[in-house]
Amino acid sequence: MTKIGIIRCEKNESKCPLTGCITCLAQGKQAFSAYDATELAGVFTCRCPGDSVENMAKILKAKGAEAIHVPTCLFASKPDGEWIMEQGGFCPDIDQLAARIHKATGLPCIKGTAHLPEGYTPKI
Repeated sequence: MTKIGIIRCEKNESKCPLTGCITCLAQGKQAFSAYDATELAGVFTCRCPGDSVENMAKILKAKGAEAIHVPTCLFASKPDGEWIMEQGGFCPDIDQLAARIHKATGLPCIKGTAHLPEGYTPKI
């Protein structure tokens, strides 16, 4: 069983309770389909400009996380009811944050949870 940490964005924390992300994690769907079985290690909320993202990732690792995912809404948007990558998501610096998370922990940082845009496959 792979333990997964999630680091979400403050820009969506009062609108989304991560229901889709947690459901997909529990059911092994969407961005979690590459794992045999998963368990949630914990969730943090990143606040702009992401100064403490490395510390959050280190804590998740200390709690057993073997991979860290960032929700789809950080890099994709849903302007007309369908998730697309062309207009980006809440975090314009998501690639840099993902690289910082990986560098700080040695863990893979995967872009995506639930609601993956058509044709997008997360890289683990």
